[in-house]
Amino acid sequence: TKPPDRAELLLAVKGAVAQGRVARSRDVAEPPPLLGDSTAIRQLREEIARVAPSHATVMIQGESGTGKELVARRLHHLSGRARKPFIRVNSAAIPEELIESELFGHEKGSFTGAHRRQLGKFVQADGGTIFLDEVGDMSLKTQAKVLRVLQDGEVEPVGAGQTLRVDVRVIAATNKDLVGEVRAGRFREDLYYRLAVVVLRTPPLREHTEDIS
Repeated sequence: TKPPDRAELLLAVKGAVAQGRVARSRDVAEPPPLLGDSTAIRQLREEIARVAPSHATVMIQGESGTGKELVARRLHHLSGRARKPFIRVNSAAIPEELIESELFGHEKGSFTGAHRRQLGKFVQADGGTIFLDEVGDMSLKTQAKVLRVLQDGEVEPVGAGQTLRVDVRVIAATNKDLVGEVRAGRFREDLYYRLAVVVLRTPPLREHTEDIS
């Protein structure tokens, strides 16, 4: 509530810090379960369990609000990378002029406002999983750079002049019809096939209404 009470605010922050310590002390925090007992959800859980231990790149397709990030987190949790980072990138929320620096990092002084060196999301996810949410909103320029990472396992920070090796499993998600986007020339066909090695679909609730209760 506003105006904030100093004592209450301090208590809330102390509680949050304590909870953070507890969370970090656990070996691996398990993500929330995928709720439901319908055929559609049982099948999705089985597909997740089957795909998670592999190193395959996964594309999760589904409408907004159908649990794509939850599926991605369970794929990571059930994989051999569970003790390594899970890094989420919302492709739709990052301005075009910043996304290259966000994904691949930059060196100090490489552009106006680059006051310090920044590690990109791919480097932060090294050894673990990177979740490219709303990948269908990436520009063609950014798509080309992501394709290079998938092909070569290397990233080049802005202004670095050299590449860094990364070992990252890529999970992408979209609420768009990417096949249609490819036909329209808005999404690279080669990147689509790199990302859609395994395709999982998150069904909207109207298709499994028996789970509403």
